[in-house]
Amino acid sequence: MSFETISLLLNWMELGALLAILFRLSSTFNLIANTQRELRRAIHHLGERRGAELGFTKGFDGPGIALASQSRQAPGYTEGMRRPDDLARPLP
Repeated sequence: MSFETISLLLNWMELGALLAILFRLSSTFNLIANTQRELRRAIHHLGERRGAELGFTKGFDGPGIALASQSRQAPGYTEGMRRPDDLARPLP
């Protein structure tokens, strides 16, 4: 084979390798974006649940301040009980 043929073949292989790297980076960035989105949802959900447990209301439409004597856990919650969002965690 001539030098030009080998050079052209190597250039095509290099282009293929670069495209493979770009596709891999694309899926990595999609994974990062999805993870960030899920973390934001989880944080938002925890904030809503925490506000509900403390007795806060959304906005400025009422007193909504929790009493200092209230427990931080929901009423009637014990360690033996499971919440729906605990299903992903293994039992102790």
